[in-house]
This record gives sequence, C-alpha cells and structure tokens, in this order.
Amino acid sequence: MYEIIMKVEGMHCGMCEAHVNDAVRKAAPDAKKVASSAAKGETRFLSETDCTDAVKNAIQEMGYTVTEATATPYVKRGLFGRK
Repeated sequence: MYEIIMKVEGMHCGMCEAHVNDAVRKAAPDAKKVASSAAKGETRFLSETDCTDAVKNAIQEMGYTVTEATATPYVKRGLFGRK
C-alpha cells in the first residue's frame, strides 16, 4: 500500500476540495482515506498501487495544477504505534 501526497494549486474553498477528492476517487477506485486541504494546497490518500500519473492527469483535467507528487510505502501501525 502507498501513501500518495500531491501538492495542488488552484484550490480555494471546500467545493474545490470536493472536486479534487472526486477526481482522485474516479482515477483510483481503490483509493482510501482521500483528504484534500485548500489551506495546505495538497491532497493525500492511500492506494494499493502507485497511481500517481493517472490521478495527476485527472486532477489537471479538472483545471487544477499538480506541482509535486510523492508515493511512499505505507505501513499500518497498530495500537500505540506498534506494528
């Protein structure tokens, strides 16, 4: 599983965040915990595959600009940070 974080320019309100979240869910149907923040200018989500290119294209088709995208392996931690 990967944690994917993308820096997105052009989000200004809650509706923009919802549009970006929808684009992520359409481009990556297995995406989990999709969250966007206009204040931080980013969207982050978990995915079973590294789908950064597909999601980046979907977000840019909505009229936003993706300036940076990182996909790092995600390891779910148990209670109190234990594996």
